[in-house]
Amino acid sequence: MKERLREALERCVRELLAAAGDADAPPPFTVEPPRDAAHGDFACNAAMLLSKRLRKPPRAIADELVARLGDAGGVVAHVDVAGPGFLNIRLTGDAWQRALADGLRTGTAFAARGFGAGLRVQVEFVSANPTGPLTLGHGRQAVIGDCIARLLAATGHAVTREYYFNDGGRQMRVLGESVKARYLEQLGRAAPPPPELLADAEGEWPAAVGGLPIAFPKGGYQGAYIGEIAAELVAKHADALAGEPGEGLFREVAQERIFREIEATLASLGVRFDVYTNEKTFYESGALERVLADLRAKDLVYDADGAVWIRATALGLERDRVLVKSSGEPTYLLPDIAYHRDKLARGFDRIIDVQGADHIEQFPFVRAAIGALGCDAERVELVMHQFVTLTRNGQQVKQSTRRATYVTVDELVEEVGADVFRFFMVQRKADGHLDFDVDLAKDQDWKKNPAFYVQYAHARTHGIERKAAEQGVAMPDPASYDAAPLALDEELALIRKLLEFPEVVEAAARACEPHHVAYYLREVAGLWNPYVQDGVRHRVLSEDAALTAARLGLALAVRRVLANGLGLLGLGAPERM
Repeated sequence: MKERLREALERCVRELLAAAGDADAPPPFTVEPPRDAAHGDFACNAAMLLSKRLRKPPRAIADELVARLGDAGGVVAHVDVAGPGFLNIRLTGDAWQRALADGLRTGTAFAARGFGAGLRVQVEFVSANPTGPLTLGHGRQAVIGDCIARLLAATGHAVTREYYFNDGGRQMRVLGESVKARYLEQLGRAAPPPPELLADAEGEWPAAVGGLPIAFPKGGYQGAYIGEIAAELVAKHADALAGEPGEGLFREVAQERIFREIEATLASLGVRFDVYTNEKTFYESGALERVLADLRAKDLVYDADGAVWIRATALGLERDRVLVKSSGEPTYLLPDIAYHRDKLARGFDRIIDVQGADHIEQFPFVRAAIGALGCDAERVELVMHQFVTLTRNGQQVKQSTRRATYVTVDELVEEVGADVFRFFMVQRKADGHLDFDVDLAKDQDWKKNPAFYVQYAHARTHGIERKAAEQGVAMPDPASYDAAPLALDEELALIRKLLEFPEVVEAAARACEPHHVAYYLREVAGLWNPYVQDGVRHRVLSEDAALTAARLGLALAVRRVLANGLGLLGLGAPERM
């Protein structure tokens, strides 16, 4: 309804501009429900925005718009000009009911609009190196990235989901050394570090304990999974690998197993990827050298203190950054620049990086560098998410990634279920801190658990249909559906909310903010559940055949919106609960 009214008003605005000889685009006027419902169904500020261009008082322009708008095809009953020139628009008595009927017949009112048709988008997310199980931060990123990809695909974009990882460098060396150390310990050829040393790797590290050397590296990976990988190697190879370097088979086996488990974790959440990109390809292809050469040719690279620096201050940033350390090893920044240059070369119209808050400082340097290299940096966007804390029994759970004392995604999904996990991870704005309340997530009471509250609202529509079938009442045919009997204020409020669905999805997709969909679904459920609960005033199946058919059609509309919205969040839409 809002979009239909906006199109009618835009036609009127264009006519006024054309009559004045102004061929430019109309100003970005708004059509929104007024704060006070007594003022009408919608308010529009177009007249104020046109005043300067048309050289007329806003109220005079408003009067002209009212005259041109008329009844807007039978949906507008009356328009008042208020204040400096606001249009307060009141719809005809049955406009909302007719819009609901049109929506059921065509389906367009309860589906996403394809505004992204013909646009190619890459969404890069998770991108965790294979050094251990996925943390809750990775889990939040996985859900946010997947929901963004679903929103973009639903709005017509051609979406590529990409996972970027590094299986080389210091992290992987330490992984291999950690596995070898546990391997030697299980063979009785090395001693584990004392627990107090593992708790404080900065302390003095003795060479041996009890006559056995300590092979475990400072800052090594301490998780139980390291010991499990080592045990598998002992079972398969006995002591034949004792002389092998940590960077060899130990690292390779660990990487393969961990990556396999990461993929299984993501699959349990319904997350998939189209492309996996390895950072080492940019080393092997010479892409890093080309980036350095091209930046140097633009006088944006210099040498100092044995290192290679990017002259970021010349690009408007506050400080310069090291691209290559004095050891000759590139920093993270250099391959990131090469990677984003490669992304843009692949022809994406929009590139979305979903990253944790710990990457916020890196992003401006990457964008500035690729812009300096002649790439369209405006096509690259950052969706930053904050960290996740866990609460049980009202107390925050202490976690440490280095000590491997954190709760993994697998553990939490097993405890609360994939649907609840996803809903909790996406129901808050990404750049806000998320406190995951385990007790609430485990609560089976649909009135308390927000994921179940929405899913139960959907299941109720099927329950109503089953009850209708038991009574021999057929669901209405959308082609001949009549919503006119829906006259209660709460029914009209529900219809208005349902008809907002395409607008909510489009706004969420444009802004890469899937939490809007989660919030909207809770609003729909918040209108529908109390409506159904009141089985007296809102009795769906009654002796009034016309009212029964109208309310069954309303249930169908609620079902479509909730099912579509839950699908965009990657949640199931159960028929029974």
